[in-house]
Amino acid sequence: ERVDSVKNTKKITSAMRLVAAAKVRRAQDAVLKTRPFSETLQKVLGGLIESLKKDNFDSPLLTERPVNKVLLVSMTGDRGLCGGYNTYAIKKAEARAMELQEQGIDFDMVTIGTKGTQYFGKRYNVVKSYTIGNAPTAEEATAIADNILATYLSGEADRVELTYTRFTSLIASEPSVRTMLPLSPTGIETEGDEIFTMTSKDGQFAVDATIAEPAAPEQFPKDMIFEQDPEQILSAILPLYFNGQLLRQMQESVASELAARMTAMQAASDNASDLMKSLTLQLNRKRQAAITQEIAEIVAGANS
Repeated sequence: ERVDSVKNTKKITSAMRLVAAAKVRRAQDAVLKTRPFSETLQKVLGGLIESLKKDNFDSPLLTERPVNKVLLVSMTGDRGLCGGYNTYAIKKAEARAMELQEQGIDFDMVTIGTKGTQYFGKRYNVVKSYTIGNAPTAEEATAIADNILATYLSGEADRVELTYTRFTSLIASEPSVRTMLPLSPTGIETEGDEIFTMTSKDGQFAVDATIAEPAAPEQFPKDMIFEQDPEQILSAILPLYFNGQLLRQMQESVASELAARMTAMQAASDNASDLMKSLTLQLNRKRQAAITQEIAEIVAGANS
């Protein structure tokens, strides 16, 4: 019965691994579909920033100010069975929260992901919480970004920091902290990208990484006449850029969670295989001992 139970468990974990792999492919497709828009937005944004540098353009989203309060945004998963993914993400956010406390800086939290909400809701002031799901959409990211922007622009927070999990490979991910607001003009102009594509090699899942160079700023003709003031255009584009960055971090965190789930289910399947071998060996030994005992009894009966 134990052998049958372990066999069924192995079937379940193997199926969960394949489901996670399919979701990773969908997640990477979603990232690739948003890249053309992101690249174009980055080009226009970089071009506008370059053209307005000499005019001392001032935007609340680009202006540093004294930090009295921080809005800390934490990204985790909605479910478990993904190894140490949620644990490491929560530890990174909590470590940053403790650093802020040691520095005497007040902070509120926004949690994206059920696991983070359950953990931080009992320990810190969580002002807003969201689920992250398996396929974050632009609409979901926009709703979250609008709330964060409103908090920042109203002066309720002087800086917005994000803790998320950076996808590096199918077997490794890196919890990271990133300052989301205020935006850095230099970062916008020079920020590159890394594209991950899941493939199959020798019957095993693998990931190919491609480095995408930073999008070159759009070169506007000197005699170009804008229908609107360039400062108004830039002020409208900056929130779009922030929305895109938040969506990208959500997609990357989800990809990290799914990759962690694939690894965890692979490990569970391997452990089930080892346990099946051990149980089968024990069963065969008992069966052999019983047969040997029966033969010995028959021989003893014949001799007598």
